[in-house]
Amino acid sequence: MTLEEAGARCEALRAAGKTVVQSHGVFDLVHPGIVRHLEEARRQGDLLVVTIAGDRALDEGPVRPIFPEQLRAENAAALSPVDIVCVVDETAPRESLRVLKPDVFAQGQPVTSAERRMHRHLFGGPGTGVDLGAAGLYETLELISSSPTLLGTFLDIYPDDTRHFLQGFARGRSFEQVRECIDALGEASVTLVGDTIIDEYHYCRPLGKSAKSNHVVNQYLSHEVFAGGALAIANHLAGICREVRLVTLLGEADPREEFIRSHLRPNVVPVFFRRPDGPTIVKKRYLDLYLNQKLFEVNYLQTQPVDGEVEAALLEYLAEALPAADLVLVSDYGHGFITPPVIRSLERHAPALAVNTQNNGANVGYNMITKYRSPNFVCLDESELRWAAQDKEGPIEEVLGTMARLLDCGCLITTLGKSGSIGVTRGGAVNRTPIFSSKVVDTIGAGDAYFAFTAPLALRGVPLDLVSFVGNAAGAIAVKIVGNRRPVEKGELLEFVATLLR
Repeated sequence: MTLEEAGARCEALRAAGKTVVQSHGVFDLVHPGIVRHLEEARRQGDLLVVTIAGDRALDEGPVRPIFPEQLRAENAAALSPVDIVCVVDETAPRESLRVLKPDVFAQGQPVTSAERRMHRHLFGGPGTGVDLGAAGLYETLELISSSPTLLGTFLDIYPDDTRHFLQGFARGRSFEQVRECIDALGEASVTLVGDTIIDEYHYCRPLGKSAKSNHVVNQYLSHEVFAGGALAIANHLAGICREVRLVTLLGEADPREEFIRSHLRPNVVPVFFRRPDGPTIVKKRYLDLYLNQKLFEVNYLQTQPVDGEVEAALLEYLAEALPAADLVLVSDYGHGFITPPVIRSLERHAPALAVNTQNNGANVGYNMITKYRSPNFVCLDESELRWAAQDKEGPIEEVLGTMARLLDCGCLITTLGKSGSIGVTRGGAVNRTPIFSSKVVDTIGAGDAYFAFTAPLALRGVPLDLVSFVGNAAGAIAVKIVGNRRPVEKGELLEFVATLLR
């Protein structure tokens, strides 16, 4: 049933004096623990409603869910204790509890600290939970096994080196340590300086080669528009920091300001500068919908540096605003906004500075990290590092060490694609972390997510191994998201970390 239909059924049954029980979960693998749980739950009342977290809401890491929501719902409906099944667009059953108003909520024994926190949030004492209108709570069931454990044991998709890394990391670091590092950012005020980029994905279907010229004809099907570039980084940061002040550039021609404001999180405060000689940057990518392959890209942008008047206004703002920020991040896409005088101002006024310079189709070979002096934290991918070092084939450890000394940076991390990441500190400590992703939907935006989650931690002095671990976990979630359709959420990151360290 739909949630609304189930709510009406429950209301009618309660009016007839019946007791309604609800259970909520993923129901990805139906194992003996789930069967035992549902049997015991059904004994608590006259009707058992199972709500299942739908595919869109559920993202507990690269190994979940194994089965799509329709199959998971059919599996649950086939079990004899279950009377009604609803697929709901939420992982924590807040809305479904309000609609169904169960007399009893059958909660499996919380296993991880993240599950216990969610449980306290939903069912805590007066003033700490959601007013559910439920008369009772049944939470004494202890499952003999759990789906994440089974997935880790029998459906382990990680190679040996990744499993060995996770086992070793879990011996030295706990979930609570990771959570505390991320929670500590909750009061931070961050200033982010970078280019606004609007990403458009135009989905097509190839029809065939043109009869009159040597190109493939495509049929337009649909398109999506995402807040990319510094907008995406700001939205990632806004999920873990108190306030994000976004200093960015729009074009007076086709500014797209209404779209931008509507796609920023409430705690992102935009500070717009405007260039009169070009549009707000738009990057249109054309994709084969069925293969999810990019066909070609068209950029709408002005690559010349901003004029002196815009630059002077930006310099004045930075000199006044940066000293008040806790952390300063720079996402430099090399499209003319961050000029040499702006870089010097960032270096002079930022209390703690993190930098990411990006190579892209509009600036390959021209937007080097060597423009910056003594940043506290630098994050690059391997190609960006090797371009800057002018070293195509050298051992990555040597290239990394050379660039860290040249830049005189506190910490330098390089992402290595399928090989994970490698980082080095000013003191010479080196850390390698493997990737945690098994399925890649889209790599666009993954680097931005990595930077957004690692930079604040690094600037706060979190140890390199924890910084890299969190970054790789965020990247594993980000590559499952098409473009910048949504940010990586703090909650899903913590749930994934809990699964990795279990």
